[in-house]
Amino acid sequence: MTWSSSMSSGYSSLEEDSEELFFTARTSFFRKPPSKAPRAPQDGEKERESLPYLSKEEAREKIQNYNLSVTDKLKMTLNSNGIYTGFIKVQMELSRPITVQTPINSRIQTCNNNEAAFYLPKGCINTLHISSTNTCREVIEALLKKFLVADNPAKFALYKRCQKEDQEYLCKLSDREHPLYLRLVAGPSTEALAFILREHETGDFMWEAFSLPELKNFLRILDKEEEEQLQVLKRRYSSYKEKLEEALNGMRKPG
Repeated sequence: MTWSSSMSSGYSSLEEDSEELFFTARTSFFRKPPSKAPRAPQDGEKERESLPYLSKEEAREKIQNYNLSVTDKLKMTLNSNGIYTGFIKVQMELSRPITVQTPINSRIQTCNNNEAAFYLPKGCINTLHISSTNTCREVIEALLKKFLVADNPAKFALYKRCQKEDQEYLCKLSDREHPLYLRLVAGPSTEALAFILREHETGDFMWEAFSLPELKNFLRILDKEEEEQLQVLKRRYSSYKEKLEEALNGMRKPG
């Protein structure tokens, strides 16, 4: 069962209060400021220290150069506080099924808690409007939330893919890296830098993040694939056997 690739259309948002799946460019990707007392100054200083540092003048110059190279109108904007906003595109390359929360009145056959398993088509691209303060982990959580994916975000990782001297490189990003900063430095070209959402590599699996039904489902999928491969091998060797027997029978007949 596959998930329609039409879900790649529209812009997604990190705004936690919204329940919509699709968003337009006018929707905000940023959290609304809390109504509580303002955060202590030292907390803000710690946050700035964890961000890739660009002075306001450096950011303005890079953003101007970036916007001159943009061809799809997805430009960046520098705010008065030095934080800049812009767009990134994330390509979904998931090889395993994902668990999706379905509407209560949906006709889709579900398991427990109105959840269904889907294979998301590879190459599905989602455009996100983010700020320079958003981390890779927040981007992953936003993608899963807006697609109503119930899987644990710890199962996934954000990768960057770039091309240098006719060579293609793929590198996993840490949860604390800031995608919009990487986009600004690399420029708007997706050949210079592209963001990919994938599952963790086999050696990096956090099996404790999977529920028992999910692990059992993986075993069923493996059993099914194993049986299919066995049938392919049996048919292949059966064909070889028939051809060998025909050749032997031909040699036994008198000339």
